[in-house]
Amino acid sequence: MANVEFSFGGGKPGMPNLAGLKSRFLTIVAVVAVFILLMAATTSIPTGHVGVLTLFGRVTGDVLPEGIHLINPLKSVEKMTVQTQSRKESASVPSKEGLTLSLDTSLLFRLDRDKAAQVLRTIGVDYAEKIVEPELRSAIRGTTASHSANDLYTNGRELVQQQIKDDLISKLAPRGVIVEDVLLRDVQLPPLLKASIEAKQQAEQDALRMSFILQKEKQEADRKSIEARGIADFQKIVAQGISAQLLEWKGIEATEKLAASQNTKIVVIGNTKNGLPLVFEPK
Repeated sequence: MANVEFSFGGGKPGMPNLAGLKSRFLTIVAVVAVFILLMAATTSIPTGHVGVLTLFGRVTGDVLPEGIHLINPLKSVEKMTVQTQSRKESASVPSKEGLTLSLDTSLLFRLDRDKAAQVLRTIGVDYAEKIVEPELRSAIRGTTASHSANDLYTNGRELVQQQIKDDLISKLAPRGVIVEDVLLRDVQLPPLLKASIEAKQQAEQDALRMSFILQKEKQEADRKSIEARGIADFQKIVAQGISAQLLEWKGIEATEKLAASQNTKIVVIGNTKNGLPLVFEPK
């Protein structure tokens, strides 16, 4: 058989070209390193979030909006939601009279995107547990203690809601949390107090109903009184306008009309003193 020799790039016969392999290996390593670097330098911020940049654990103050961004590979990104969040609180709270009420409350809030770096630096990502929930409990207790149980159970509820909201805004807004709304979902009073309030409300409704009936009856009585005065005035005016002379004249006119009729008549003479003859037309 004939001998076969292999040659790679001018190297020694039968030996691969080590320089070429090394070059290709370095090229692959460089491509991989660039790819890893690009991956490390690219970040994506999802919808409804912001990205707060940190460098070796220190908040830089830079905040990234939604979308894809190129950043320093040495920096880290803490993604924080700016969407509306909800916290529910069920607690037993005191009223102005010292009674204990069961109150269910909901708080709607969100992170202020302009203060996201401040929140991360001073509070952390768990700001809702650290400041929002405690401040909500404090505001509820502070507000209900200045209102009676009747206010919380009746139309004073809206005022209580607004006061809790105003209190939370004054405390949380400077910390970077925007308060959207406070809702009182349910108020549970002691059974005896609840029955007393409902009885009072029923009595007030009955009083209003009776007042309406009395007012309506008074209006009807006034209407009848005015109607009676009108009838009396009319009769008075008519009576003043009728005299003996007028009646006598009307009688003469009627007698003349009967006398001029072609029908058979019966005439009665000598009616009363100064009276008129009576003329009848038999049928």
